[in-house]
Amino acid sequence: MTLRPATVIIENLSPLDEGGRYPLKRIVGESLHLEADIYKEGHDLVSARLQWRKVGESHWHHCPMVPIPNGNDRWRGTCAFFENARFEFTICAWSDGFRSWQHEFHAKFKAAQPDLKTETLEGALLLEHAAIRAEQAGHSTDASRLRKLAAEMRLGAPAEVNNLAHLPELEALMGTYPELAEATEFYIDPPATNTLVIAESSPNWIPRYPRVTVDRREALYAAWYEFFPRSAEGRCDKGSTFRDCLERVEDAQAMGFNVIYFPPIHPIGMTARKGRNNAVTCEPGEPGVPYAIGNRHQGCPNGGGHCDVAPELGTLEDFDWLVGEIRSRGMELALDFAINCSPDHPYVDAHPGWFFKRPDGTIKYAENPPKKYQDVYPLNFHNPDWKALWEELTNVVLFWARRGVRIFRVDNPHTKPLALWEFMIGKVQHEFPDTVFLSEAFTRPKMMLALAKAGFTQSYTYFSWRNSKQELIEYFNTLTSPEMADFFRPNLWPNTPDILPIMLQQGGRAAFLMRAALTTLLSPVYGIYSGFELCENAALPNKEEYLDSEKYQWKARDWNAPGNIKGFITKLNRIRKENRALHDFRNLRFHPVENEQMLFFSKLTEARDNLLLVVISLDPYGSQGGFVHVPLDLLGIGASDVYQVHDLLTDARYLWSGPRNFVELHPDERIAHVFRVRRKVFHETDYEMYI
Repeated sequence: MTLRPATVIIENLSPLDEGGRYPLKRIVGESLHLEADIYKEGHDLVSARLQWRKVGESHWHHCPMVPIPNGNDRWRGTCAFFENARFEFTICAWSDGFRSWQHEFHAKFKAAQPDLKTETLEGALLLEHAAIRAEQAGHSTDASRLRKLAAEMRLGAPAEVNNLAHLPELEALMGTYPELAEATEFYIDPPATNTLVIAESSPNWIPRYPRVTVDRREALYAAWYEFFPRSAEGRCDKGSTFRDCLERVEDAQAMGFNVIYFPPIHPIGMTARKGRNNAVTCEPGEPGVPYAIGNRHQGCPNGGGHCDVAPELGTLEDFDWLVGEIRSRGMELALDFAINCSPDHPYVDAHPGWFFKRPDGTIKYAENPPKKYQDVYPLNFHNPDWKALWEELTNVVLFWARRGVRIFRVDNPHTKPLALWEFMIGKVQHEFPDTVFLSEAFTRPKMMLALAKAGFTQSYTYFSWRNSKQELIEYFNTLTSPEMADFFRPNLWPNTPDILPIMLQQGGRAAFLMRAALTTLLSPVYGIYSGFELCENAALPNKEEYLDSEKYQWKARDWNAPGNIKGFITKLNRIRKENRALHDFRNLRFHPVENEQMLFFSKLTEARDNLLLVVISLDPYGSQGGFVHVPLDLLGIGASDVYQVHDLLTDARYLWSGPRNFVELHPDERIAHVFRVRRKVFHETDYEMYI
């Protein structure tokens, strides 16, 4: 391997985590803003460009980087990605011979030095070399033009040469065909340090570049609706089937949801099957817990495991039919990927070594003291046959992906090795780049972030337990910080089948309205578990768990019960759809409001053509009012300007001026204001209007 000194120093690239260990995350059409320190010894001028390409391709796309004014050799560049794929990127920097000559010639000319013949010939030679590079690139027209300009330069007087050197056309041509023979590229694993680069190709070393995973739009902007297909009809005397789910799907569609999420749909074991409210004894006819997966005794076509559906729900053909019906309505299905095995799972007989054993040789069931899960056997991911286990679980996900499922909510990923997820997600997304993985990990913050870095597209959050103004602001400021936002995409849930927060238990219907507003407006991706729209809040005593949870039984429901908030949710989803500012997460900014029971924040598009101000009451029991401090500079509004705020929830319009304005909210349908800011303009006929 032959090494040579780098001609330019490139360091402190940002954003970059752990030296490029993990890929950044972006959405199709979203920009990546990069900065780095770029400099070299001496007085020669440096040029740099940002380069990116799809992994596996050879051709680089590129755009210029520019020095930040007064940035102490800090440079900035921006690129955008328009394909759902994995990309790699780098910075290429070089000593720019033309710009250095241009600067030197201009200085000598301004100093009225008498003889600039040598300098003139040097410049002409630079143009002629660029013409050769243009010709090699197949651009003969540019080559001819460069040679013509070089000839003019050779014959020109100093003043003519100086003017020619600053001709915009020439600067553009020389920037298009730079001399890169001694350019420096940024690698995430150079063989020694950043001061050494590869001068000759070597079969022993291939440079690795930082990467970015570019996901489809639904990875960042989506509304999930979760329901158990066996309770689709809302009956307590019998279970529903896949063919009975369309009415529930269409109801969710009418509310504005675009992802239908099913808990596990696989065969349920009989051994140690749990009964109503997690009773150890299951009464005859009780359906069992869907998370106790696997029943090899039911004669299912694929052995009764993770690649089968519960016979009581229908067949795989019925499932395929439902997936098609959901897609035909502009929606898609998300499946729960729970790596749980009932004692009746086919793995128990076929691969007993994949499970934990007690000293007496029997398989150990799952526990989370004081909770016991006698109906579930956990897998040992570090068993001697771990490679086969990891491949098998990956093939399970691929099985469903090949049947049209492209979204997976993964149950408790923090209890499995991070390396498993890097392996699985990488392999699945290699075949299906549009696959979305949601991490259901309520655990230590560092582990939640590590899972996101390992490849999870979205992540559950602690939002369910953040209620006060201070808690919400501190938590979401953390989530929007660059070190989090480059990897961690929050998917907010006000409730789940496992979690019924105290606020919802005690706050009544107004608490559901409040949490719906917070959930839908703080994050572009969120979900609700069915029953939320009905304000279901019956809980087990002193627990954050539902009484008569449908995890253990069929659930009786009137889907249009009086007091439901379906209309409010529909309105919120419509507002989300119509306002692009709500399709982003990084643009969340909190602002002062003179009341600790009110939250005030803004969401703005980068182009400032969609400006939203949101005020939400945090009190489900009484009215609250206070002065909000509007960020006029952020909105591009003058201190004395009059502007209109249009409440998208009520269609009311108000004229405001200055930063301090009063709002009042009530614990009913007026639990929030979603103001679209409309600035005053004058029509050509001189009448005022707001846009």
